Amino acid sequence: MPYVEKGMAVGLFGGSFNPPHAGHALVAEIALRRLRLNQLWWMVTPGNPLKSTRELAPLAERIRWSEEATEDPRIKVTAFEAAYQVRYTADTLALIKARNPGVRFVWIMGADSLLSFHHWQRWREIASTFPIAVVDRPGSTLSFLSSVMAKTFDYAREDESDAEVLVQQQAPAWTFLHGPRSSHSSTAIRARRSP
Repeated sequence: MPYVEKGMAVGLFGGSFNPPHAGHALVAEIALRRLRLNQLWWMVTPGNPLKSTRELAPLAERIRWSEEATEDPRIKVTAFEAAYQVRYTADTLALIKARNPGVRFVWIMGADSLLSFHHWQRWREIASTFPIAVVDRPGSTLSFLSSVMAKTFDYAREDESDAEVLVQQQAPAWTFLHGPRSSHSSTAIRARRSP
């Protein structure tokens, strides 16, 4: 895990990043700026239980690509989940919380993931561990109204004008951040690379 100190505000941005692209970098930059984070952990996962692993590039390659995709020194590319043999996000967040007392964390996700969030293992537990910032993605803008997660935790939604204090809120708390969007997609990039 990257080094942090008590009192820091840290964003957790996880994914397979297969491959990472400008859309991922944009989500990270928006989160850093709008949430006023000290750091953002770009967490490259060993795998995704909801996706096929046959098209998954080796972890070392995805880490290298992620490091090449980010320039901001506040972004820390890490793959600690592999070292701890953690598979599910709920377990990752529990581990982070236990090992970093006094650090304020917020889970960062693209709006495209919000639509399927209720299929994640123990998704209610995830929403109750750390605040969540959902960053707009093309084709997913209305997910903050229509997703199961948004409806379930409607009472915990913070206005995006208060985004900078989200990391100080007790979970469940979440917000939807509108802003510039990138049409890049890992799926489309892989499709173009296929013979």
